[in-house]
Amino acid sequence: MNGMGQELWLALVTCFAAIFTQNILLTTFLGMCPFTSVSREVKTAAGLGGAVVFVMTSTSILNWLAYYYVLVPLELEFFRFIMFIIIIAAFVQLVEMTIDRYSPRLYQTLGIFLPLITVNCAILGVSLFMVIREHSLLVAVGYGFGSGVGWLLAIMAMAGIRQRLNEARVPRGLQGPGITLIIAGLMALAFVGFTGVLN
Repeated sequence: MNGMGQELWLALVTCFAAIFTQNILLTTFLGMCPFTSVSREVKTAAGLGGAVVFVMTSTSILNWLAYYYVLVPLELEFFRFIMFIIIIAAFVQLVEMTIDRYSPRLYQTLGIFLPLITVNCAILGVSLFMVIREHSLLVAVGYGFGSGVGWLLAIMAMAGIRQRLNEARVPRGLQGPGITLIIAGLMALAFVGFTGVLN
């Protein structure tokens, strides 16, 4: 297998791992605030999850390029937090304006949580892990996309479970955040069960 083939295979493996065994939400618990707040309805969760996939994939590419083509040549790597946050905030603003223009209903449904994608620590976490692990651009794209899809799967699963729980008898002391966190823990165990699939 040549260098490009190995790089593509590594990107696919990294993407698969980011979706299942290293799910950014269920293994590092980054992005829990919108996860617990927006996962009441499947439709809303799907809208926010789709926006997170798009933002996470795009900003991982933009932040990789900014880090390796701007910060590293200028020896300003210590500015990466500021640079990443600025890029994420600007990109989320663009996504917010686009959704407002083309899907006002989704924009109203997501409410405050759409601009909160800016401070979703999962998106910043992906950019930081990408730099710390020294991913190439192709692997960074796979990691960003896989992390976004993993976050989408987790929030969709949680929304589906919570909609079913509306018809169930949940003990009064566990209603709301209590049962949500218990479900998140069980989901994390299920996703970690995929560990070793590709080994």
